[in-house]
Amino acid sequence: MSALNITVLQETLSWMDGEANLRHFDRIISDIKGRDLILLPEMFTTGFAMEAAKSSLPQPQVVEWLHKHARASDALVGGSAAIQTDSGAVNRFLLVEPDGTLHQYDKRHLFRMADEHHHYLPGEKREIFTWRGWRILPQICYDLRFPVFARNRNDYDLALYVANWPAPRARHWQALLLARAIENQAYVAGCNRIGSDGNQHQYSGDSQIISPQGEILSAAEPFKPARLDATLSLDELKAYRERFPAWRDADAFSL
Repeated sequence: MSALNITVLQETLSWMDGEANLRHFDRIISDIKGRDLILLPEMFTTGFAMEAAKSSLPQPQVVEWLHKHARASDALVGGSAAIQTDSGAVNRFLLVEPDGTLHQYDKRHLFRMADEHHHYLPGEKREIFTWRGWRILPQICYDLRFPVFARNRNDYDLALYVANWPAPRARHWQALLLARAIENQAYVAGCNRIGSDGNQHQYSGDSQIISPQGEILSAAEPFKPARLDATLSLDELKAYRERFPAWRDADAFSL
């Protein structure tokens, strides 16, 4: 399909209370209809908690919850969560289709300034999957600072960034989202949380949906809950890439 209707949910999160967070998003998502993709923040079940590496909801429960809403809304629903695996904990982006198909990506770049690398294992590779004709790249928070990892090799149309990105660096978040869209000639959706966490860090949100040419299609007011909606056009994206084929001159590399 050419059009993709996406929704980004900028919300506060309850610290280390998975059930409370699921109930909170239950109330919000149950009213959303007619969308193709619904995006929640990073670690939407706990907040950005290192404690969550040892105490968080199990993946089957989170996936079942996502599937429930994906099925009811007929949309892809996703966000990241702290997940325990046999090898150790990961910050895992989980996206579930209405039929239960699961896509997942483990955060590659762990935020050392919060010692995330001491509590979680890094992902081994980036992931791209197809949903309703769109090639989608899921990324998590600190990944945004590493453009080589997100370089479009003519293999994706939409990049999704979920985050717990603190307010003091909000300008970085906004500028880098814009850069990733322009340099990769792809749509970008950034979903950040608001409020304060258990470590008293403040989050302003500043969630955005951006076109491949750097146009802000939808932006949230800082520090307030928000639902962002936008309709993305694959036909327009392809036409723009043909009119301005900068991607043809990109440097070849391997990662």
